[in-house]
Amino acid sequence: MDERAIRELLERVRRGDTPLDEAVGALRRLPFDNLGFAQVDTHRALRAGFPEVVFCQGKQPEQVAAIMARLAQGPGPVLGTRAGPEHYARVREVVPEASYSELARVIRIEREPLPKRPGRILVVCAGTADLPVAEEAALTAEVMGNRVERLADVGVAGLHRLLAHVELLQAVSVLVVVAGMEGALPSVVGGLVRRPVIAVPTSVGYGASFGGLAALLAMLNSCAAGVTVVNIDNGFGAGYAASMINALAAGPS
Repeated sequence: MDERAIRELLERVRRGDTPLDEAVGALRRLPFDNLGFAQVDTHRALRAGFPEVVFCQGKQPEQVAAIMARLAQGPGPVLGTRAGPEHYARVREVVPEASYSELARVIRIEREPLPKRPGRILVVCAGTADLPVAEEAALTAEVMGNRVERLADVGVAGLHRLLAHVELLQAVSVLVVVAGMEGALPSVVGGLVRRPVIAVPTSVGYGASFGGLAALLAMLNSCAAGVTVVNIDNGFGAGYAASMINALAAGPS
C-alpha cells in the first residue's frame, strides 16, 4: 500500500463508501504480511517510494509465486530479480499478466505502470556479454517510472564506438555504466559527462578478472569524479539508485 492508496481509502471512509471496520482491516495489514516462510513488507512503498522487490534466486518457485501474488494485491508494480523460467512459470499460474525477460532474469507485474517522470537514464554496457546485467538495470529503472535508453557494446577496446555517442551521454540525467574485464569504461564515461555515473562491475572475464573483482577494484579506484560503484553483477541496485537520483532531479512527487 502506498500513499495514494491510503489517501483513497481514507477518502472512501469519509464519503461513507467504505465501512470503518473494513478500512481498519486494510490498515491492520499495512506493515507486513506473515506468509510463514516470508514476512512480506507491504509498507515498503509508503516508506521508500517503491514496493518490496523479490530476489528470486535461492527461493522455491512456490515461494516466489506466493510473495509476488501478495505484493500484486497492492496498487504498485511488482518486480522479481534473478528469476529463472521455473519461477516465472509458477508466478504466471497465480498472476497471468506477469511478464518475463529471460535476458535480465526479471519478472514484472505492471497492472498500472507508473507515469514516466522527466529526465532520462542511460544504461551503457561495454560488451554484449554484459547485457544481462545492463538489462536488469534498465528494466528496474523502467518499472520504477523512468525513461530509459540503452547503449550497448561500446567498450574501451573500440573507443570510437563510444565517442560517436557523446551527445547522448551528455544529454541524459543519470548514467549506469556496466563493464567486466578490466572495468575501464565507467572512468572514461565519467570524464565526458557532468552527470552522476553509477558503475557496475560484471563477472565477465578470464581468470585474472577473479569473477569481477578486478573490474570492481578498478571502478573503486576511478580517477573520474562523480563515479560511484555498486556490487558485482548488481544491475538491480544500479537501476534502483539511478531511479532515485532521477526522481530527485525531477522534484517532489
